[in-house]
Amino acid sequence: MKNQVKEFNESRTKGNEAIIDGDNLVLKRLFNLDTNTYAEGALPVKTKELLGLVASMVLRCDDCIKYHLGKCYENGITKAEVFETFAVANIVGGTIVIPHTRRAAEYWKELENEQKI
Repeated sequence: MKNQVKEFNESRTKGNEAIIDGDNLVLKRLFNLDTNTYAEGALPVKTKELLGLVASMVLRCDDCIKYHLGKCYENGITKAEVFETFAVANIVGGTIVIPHTRRAAEYWKELENEQKI
C-alpha cells in the first residue's frame, strides 16, 4: 500500500529543490513571501493554515490541500476543526469541491494513521 503522505512530501521536496536550483530571484521571493504569510502574526498559525486549506479547496488544488492538511496536523488542529473547515470550503466553493473533500478526508486519515505507526 502506498503511503500518500510520504510520497507527497518527497515529491514536493524534490520539486521545490528543482525550482530553487533554477536560481530565479522572483521565484525565491515568492517562496519567501509564502513562508512569511503563514508565520505567526495578528492571526495565529492555526488560523492561517485553516484559511489556506479553505482557499486551496475552493481553488481545487490537491497539492495545496495536502500541504495545508499536513501543516494543520503538525500544528495540532483537530479532526473536528478540519472537517468544519471542509464544510466551509464546500459552502463557499459549491459541490464541485466534494471530490477534493473526499481525497482530503482520506489524506487526513492517513496523517492520523501515520502517527499510530
